[in-house]
Parts: sequence; structure tokens; C-alpha cells
Amino acid sequence: MLVYTNSGLKCGIFGVSHLHRRDCQFSSKRTWSLTCLPACLDARNLTRHCVRHTKMSSQVVEKLESNGVVKEHLQDFSVPSSYETAMEALSSLITSQKRGAKSSVGGAYRKLERMSEYLKILGLEEQIDGLKIIHVAGTKGKGSTCTFSEAILRECGFRTGLFTSPHLIDVRERFRIDGLEISEDKFLLYFWDCWNRLKEKVTEHLPMAPLFQFLTLLAFKIFISEKVDVAIIEVGLGGTNDSTNVIEKPVACGITSLGLDHTEILGDTLGKIASHKAGIFKPQIPSFTVPQLSEAMDVLLERAHEVKVPLKVAAPLDNKKFDGLKLGLSGDHQFINAGLAVSLCKCWLQRTGNWEKLFQNDIQEADLPESFVRGLSTAHIPGRAQIVHDTYPESNNSLEVFENSCGDLTFYLDGAHSPESMEACAKWFSSAVKGNQISSSSSFKLKNLEGVWGNGHIRHGSGSMEESNKLIKQILLFNCMDVRHPHILLPRLVSTCASTGTHFAKAFFVPSMSTYSKVTSGATIPSDICGRDLSWQFNLQMLWEKVIHGKEVDTLRDKGAKMDNAKILPHEFLYEDASRCSPADNYFACSAVMPSLPLTIKWLRDCVKQNPSLKVQVLVTGSLHLVGDVLKLLKR
Repeated sequence: MLVYTNSGLKCGIFGVSHLHRRDCQFSSKRTWSLTCLPACLDARNLTRHCVRHTKMSSQVVEKLESNGVVKEHLQDFSVPSSYETAMEALSSLITSQKRGAKSSVGGAYRKLERMSEYLKILGLEEQIDGLKIIHVAGTKGKGSTCTFSEAILRECGFRTGLFTSPHLIDVRERFRIDGLEISEDKFLLYFWDCWNRLKEKVTEHLPMAPLFQFLTLLAFKIFISEKVDVAIIEVGLGGTNDSTNVIEKPVACGITSLGLDHTEILGDTLGKIASHKAGIFKPQIPSFTVPQLSEAMDVLLERAHEVKVPLKVAAPLDNKKFDGLKLGLSGDHQFINAGLAVSLCKCWLQRTGNWEKLFQNDIQEADLPESFVRGLSTAHIPGRAQIVHDTYPESNNSLEVFENSCGDLTFYLDGAHSPESMEACAKWFSSAVKGNQISSSSSFKLKNLEGVWGNGHIRHGSGSMEESNKLIKQILLFNCMDVRHPHILLPRLVSTCASTGTHFAKAFFVPSMSTYSKVTSGATIPSDICGRDLSWQFNLQMLWEKVIHGKEVDTLRDKGAKMDNAKILPHEFLYEDASRCSPADNYFACSAVMPSLPLTIKWLRDCVKQNPSLKVQVLVTGSLHLVGDVLKLLKR
């Protein structure tokens, strides 16, 4: 039966010439044995990476001890100073070079059996039950639901841990304590502890944990060590066989909106996908979902009945009912995610005995406590419905950032990559560029970006969005992985924007800098960005022209198209009237494949600098990689 709820270290540098151990005496008078190199490195790697160790300050040790992090029995604790070395170690755990490709991990154990073995090795098997977890699966909205839930419970006064994926710029974004991404020092501390313990136990039957499994284990390690009151865990892919599904006793489970995504792994129907997502249901554990299409809902109900799960449907929040509640995450679809988050948080508070302690039954079931409202209003996810007013330089170095900004170049960032999320992205963009729904929590000047990169929060910037008498151009900057379905994504984007009167003057297709096969830090700009194969971008361009003009257009592309086939356009290209496009005469009149992302941003900046009457609004979408790369470049 369905029940609707009304809720929405660094170690002073000393040289190392070979592998050995040395004892370090900390000022806290505790003797430690430090392995001078992480298990992933040998002496040759040491020279190549310039790995150095420094002595941890007594302040760091004392702080970690006060948090229950430092244990007497941790004898072999390696803390390399090189963050890039940790990123290389993580990259070595990627088992497929392309998303959707079959993993090459072997051994005698299946995935969840391996996860259980890894937990035993790390000594976390019993402690994981004490995390008081909210576990969330779904196709779209699960990251938003988790973020809303974390913000609500943090505002209620609890120490929170949040594990989400993927990250935009830095892997530490995946691990948040009290709303802040984990510091580099703590990350390295926990990372090398987990890495070395697992490396010591690697066998033919139990290989090293692949990337996402390792990150999941690291999240459990961090949250247990940091003694969080609640851990909000986002499922990576699916549910039944996801690495996070080693969670056996969550406090509450949630299933967000379901759609067709990851079909190469989860199946090509909503029913098959729903079956995978429902795999996180646990006997007698309260679970919640949002209104679903009947094909998906029927499967969720069936699975819930099989495992004796009390399943409720959380109604979307009604912003009118809550005095025009402004959500921290933009878009009307976020009221669906907020409703689910509210239901999950209420359930968590009730099941942990905290609801009555906090509210003493003064809050009616249909009401939202003030702490809930604060959490919903301040929740933030970088790269999701985010607006950045560019601050471009006056010097020749177009990637150098200064304090000046005229606001004539604005980036609208949203990592939508499914048909449903693309439609939501289009609605948000159309509303935002018309000035009807520009949120101060996601609109800020680039000079305030340090507030984002340092701690995961935005420092609000002022910025006028007045259109004045300028020539306004809406531009699409697009890329997606080749396992996606651009023939669905691009028409959905165009038609949704057009239905609200928003039309793109131009479309640019550019390769991402980031790759699926490597984990990099926020400071890393790949060196090979000017040598990428552009054949996929030319395919996207041809599809776009077909969507816009309704017919195939021949291009100059070939199967092995490289960077030299894409030209940097004259700046006048942006000023041309898209209505005068004649694909037969000039294919590049309405769209273009750009050689690289840094050059694209330079070109856009130069355009608005050279034409004071021009105002450019750029929608960046189709790939979280692309959104993260744009943010990384704008930060520089």
C-alpha cells in the first residue's frame, strides 16, 4: 500500500635513496613507525615523482587524536606529501579505459563479496553498522537528494558525512564532512592507510580494489574515523550490485526519479532499471521514493513486498505552502528531490530518537522545522544549475584572472547527461537567461571563486544581469560521452528551450580535457589537449545541424579527424545572425567544432572584449567532465 507524505601532512623534507623504515618521534611523545614510501611506489618512481616526506606537526596529530582518528595500534602509517602521487595511485585502479566497458577485475570473489573482504582487511566490517546511514539510489536527482539531506541534518546540529559521485574538479569533493570537502592532509592520511593495508593483502584471488570500490571503502574509513552522526551515501551505479550495497543496516533508503541511463549495464527498460535500483531495499527498513511512471513503480512495489519493506511515496514540496521556499538548488524539478530529502530526514530523526528531542512534538507532520528550511535553502552542488559571471583579463594572457568584470560573458553550467535531466536543464537555462529565476546562491563573480575551491561553499557575489541595450547571444557549449544518446539529448534540449522562447545563436562542440581513464587533481591541466581525435565532435555537429535544419549536411570531417581540421573562427562569426545560416553554402555558419576548451574560452573572452555591445550567455552541458573542465579553467 502506498502512503503519501507531505515532505520535501605532510612529512620536513628528508631525502630517501632506498626503501627503509625510520622511527619518528612526535612532540606529542608518541613513537610512530612511518613507512617512507607508499606501497604503490618503488625507488625509481621516487626519483621521477620527487616524493618527499615531512614530519606531521604535533598540532595535526593532537587534532586527529581528539577526533578519535589516531589509534595506538596503527604502526605502519604512510603520509606522502605528494597529492599528485595519490592521484596516480588512484588512476592505476581504473579497470576500463572507457565508460561502459567491461571491467577486467578477476579473482574468486564477486563484487560485493570482494567489498566484504576489503572491509575485513580495513577493520571496518563491524563499525560500518554504527554509521546510521541514509542510502540513496536513482537515475536522476540522487546527488541533489543527498545534498539536501546532508544540509538539513547539518542544520539540525548533527555532524554529517556525505559521499557522492562523480567529482567535478578534485576527488576530495566526493567526501564531505559537515558540508566541507575533506582537507588534503586528512585525505592523504586516510588514503594511504587504506591503500597500504589493502596492498599488503592482495592475492591472485583477491586483487586490489577497483577505483569506485576503493573510493567507497575510503568513504567508510573517513566517516567512521571522523565519528559522524549520520552518513549520507549516494549509490554509484544501479543498486543491487553497487559497491555501496555492502550497507546492511541503513536507517532509511531512498529511490529518486528513474529513467533510461546506463542502459548498457542496467538494461534497456524502466522495469529492469527499477529492479536494479530497488536492490538497496533491506528487510523492515523504511524506504521512500518519488512519483514514478507505472512501469517503474510496479517493480519497486513488487520488490518492496518481496523483502517486506514499508515503501512510501514522498510528494514534492509545495513552495507556495512553505511561504515561497527558495531552494538552494535551482529548477522546478528540485522540489521533487527536496520532498524526498525531507521524508528521509524526518524518518532518520524519528528512528534515531532525535525528532522528539529536537522538536518536542511542537512541529506538526505537515510542517517544516526552521532547520529544514535553512538546509533546503543553503544546499549547493557545484556544476549543477550554476551561474558564473566571467572575469576576464585585460592582458594578453587570457587565462589569467583579474578582479575586473563587466559581466558580458556568463557561463550557465549544468552537467545534464540524460534526456530527463537535459529537459530540466533547458527549462532552468531558459528561465535564468530571461531573468525570472536567477538565484543569488548560484550566481557569483569569479573573483569569489576561492570560497568554492577552498571549502566547497560559495561566497556570494553581486552582479547585475541587466540586459541594457546590448546584443545578446545564447551559445551552446556541448560535449557528451559516446555511450550517451546525443540523438535524444540534443533534440530534447532544442525543443524545450524553443518552447519557452529561448534560441541558440551558435553551438560549439569541443572535447573535454578530462578523460575517463585518469584521476587528476584540481590543479592539473592535461598536456595533450591539443592532440585529441575530433571525429566524435564532428558527429555531434552534424547531428546538431540535422536537428536545426532537418536534413543531413556533408562536412569536412573524416574518421580520424584531428585538431588541425577544426579552425579558430574569426570573432565576427559570433555576431552573425543565425537566421541567415545556409548550411549548403556555409556549413560552419551556425555551429563549429572548436580545437580545444582553453582556446574556446579564450575566443569567447576575446569576442566580448572586442565588441562592447555584445553580451554572451553560454550554456555548458552534456557532460560533468566538460562542466568541471570549464570551472577549472575559469578558476585559473
